[in-house]
Amino acid sequence: MIRVLFVCLGNICRSPMAEAIFKDLVKKEGLSQQISVDSAGIGHWHTGSEPHEGTRKILDEYQISHEGITARQVKESDWDDFNYLIAMDEKNINDLKSIREKNEVVVGKLLDFVPEVNETDVPDPYFTGNFEYVYELVSSGCRQLLERIKADQNL
Repeated sequence: MIRVLFVCLGNICRSPMAEAIFKDLVKKEGLSQQISVDSAGIGHWHTGSEPHEGTRKILDEYQISHEGITARQVKESDWDDFNYLIAMDEKNINDLKSIREKNEVVVGKLLDFVPEVNETDVPDPYFTGNFEYVYELVSSGCRQLLERIKADQNL
């Protein structure tokens, strides 16, 4: 099983959005038996909370399920449990490296997989309120990440 963990600051906006979108793509590709998906936050503030209202609203608009997604904090054992740790911004990457530096896990930013955008970080809609733009970036990143995983893992 290939395991993907999306990471953002609080695990209520960007990473649960990515989790839901990626799960939807995996399901549509018929890869649910080969790829599992989760999300987590650097901080603990929202542990146990459902995704932010703005994230739920945009996912509902695009008919993407967010059922069962609740916030949790990144833990050191995630490096043992996941093949890919995909962060939303450079600060998240630095925070992940401060938890555990080396392993055979792929650690990268979601937008590293989207060379055609000018952004390098997915902006946090918790502060900007722009959930539609974040959805566009995350959707593009998820699609291209899935293609990369399929190629890397011969799926």
